[in-house]
Amino acid sequence: MSSKSLWLLFIFIGSSYSETYSEELFIKPLATGYVYSFFQFTVIREDDSFKHSTLFPHSLGDIIDRFHVAELNVDLTSGLWKHKSWGYPAVDAPSGAEISARFHNDTQDVDKHWYGLTNALSGLLCTSLNFINSANSYESSADRVYRYSNLPRENVCTENLTPWKKLLPCDSTRGLSSLLNSGRVHNANYHSLGIHFRPLCNAGKCKYELRQTVSLVYDSIFISFNNNYDWSLRKMFGTGLFKTCPLADYSKIYLDTSSNSSVPYLISQEPDYVLKNNIAVYNLNGIFHLSAIVPRPKIVVSELRPLLYTDRFITGFGQEYGGLVTRIYNDHKSPIIATVIENIPWFLPIYYHTLKVTSNGIRVIPKALIYKPGKGRVRIYYLEVVLELAPRSVTEISVQFDYVFLKWQEYPPDANHGFYIGSAIVKATIPRNATSLTFDKSLIIDNLNSAGDNYLICLKTENFIITLPTPDFSMPYNVICLACTVVALAFGPIHNITTKKLKLTTAKYVPGLASVAQKLYVLMETIFMLKTKKTGKPASVKVFTPEELSYHPTLGHVSEEFMKNKGS
Repeated sequence: MSSKSLWLLFIFIGSSYSETYSEELFIKPLATGYVYSFFQFTVIREDDSFKHSTLFPHSLGDIIDRFHVAELNVDLTSGLWKHKSWGYPAVDAPSGAEISARFHNDTQDVDKHWYGLTNALSGLLCTSLNFINSANSYESSADRVYRYSNLPRENVCTENLTPWKKLLPCDSTRGLSSLLNSGRVHNANYHSLGIHFRPLCNAGKCKYELRQTVSLVYDSIFISFNNNYDWSLRKMFGTGLFKTCPLADYSKIYLDTSSNSSVPYLISQEPDYVLKNNIAVYNLNGIFHLSAIVPRPKIVVSELRPLLYTDRFITGFGQEYGGLVTRIYNDHKSPIIATVIENIPWFLPIYYHTLKVTSNGIRVIPKALIYKPGKGRVRIYYLEVVLELAPRSVTEISVQFDYVFLKWQEYPPDANHGFYIGSAIVKATIPRNATSLTFDKSLIIDNLNSAGDNYLICLKTENFIITLPTPDFSMPYNVICLACTVVALAFGPIHNITTKKLKLTTAKYVPGLASVAQKLYVLMETIFMLKTKKTGKPASVKVFTPEELSYHPTLGHVSEEFMKNKGS
């Protein structure tokens, strides 16, 4: 059977299970010469059983079925998204690993399913999600089946990208996924892998959506090698697009040209059509290449800044007391209602009475406040603040905390590097603008054609590192080495003295040895007498007499027998 027939067979089987698959790529030039690329691979199926599927990955479907998962979001991110300079990403994710899940309402032991889910995903994606436990998980009091956790120290590498690509219907051999070269992906200034599963219900009938996303930000100067701002698919991903995925219902590339007025560039290929919001659309049917040439390369600051952005830092000095500060900038002309969520580890106990909220330096009262105290080695500290951001204002939320002493087994391998603290979450509803293209629908094309005036954004702040009081882990090693050396040197002599018995022994009598000694003595005496007569000087070598030999402890019996024979 030919390869074409096999692809047609797969398409027929997939259609029998009412599954659809689409792949899309959204490209947006950013300020200061960066280029943002967002890949989205979407599978939608109508059946809620994942035992038989063609396009939906079997391994992930088994995990969803086994642990009664209703919604799932997993993000593996390296780098920091700069909201102030780049606007808003399609999917905002903090550095490290982030996972959230909602289980079915009839799930009994939610914690058991939660830990089983994280362990299964850890093996599926080659991550450290198996280190998630109650001490770094958040459990919502309003929604008992919801769980959230993040691992800010998690590193994203090729071992995560390879199993992620294997979940795609066409793997990485055809379609847009063939652009995801591991070397180019991990050389990006910012890259994030995502898996998002959710039900889509309408009038009591539900479909199930799986979106696999990749967010990449490249520096056009770095990839061009010519000190200019030109970019292309080949420069960013190391290869062009040669084959489309035959299992995809459609493949499209979208290019945001709204920034062409501030950063002018020339596109190498005319789009198939252009949307009303200056989005160029390209339908992929075969070999495709896209590039942009910047006639006058220069750094231009974005004319339209985001309406809402945040930053986060710590205060204090020493290793006794500290403070945590989250700032929210509202550049809109109208007030905005925002919700700030802080998940603080148990080893940073915060003082609730030190919580302070100010707007432009003036203290304000939050609209709502939820505080759930943590417990050492059991539960994190949870703080949720709902407040109204004044127009053109800077709102600051600060709280004080303590540095605690840990057990020596609780320190990470590189304890002096510090402890990573996860990001805060800021949620708000803002008006739509050029820097905020919402991506909450199934397909990118639907999001671009959305006519809503407002939409919900979810911002993740940067992580930070703190240094807890750290013991000198080399001290036990030095003490052990010194103690072992002293014991080794002292053991030998002490063992000999305490275990050996000193005893004076005499040699056994050997017949005939006395006569030999007598003849040897006479010979030696004659030799030395001749030497004395010849030189006229006494010999300098001492010759023991038989009497002197009698005092020798070993030859005593020889000397005694020699004296007897001499006397006779």
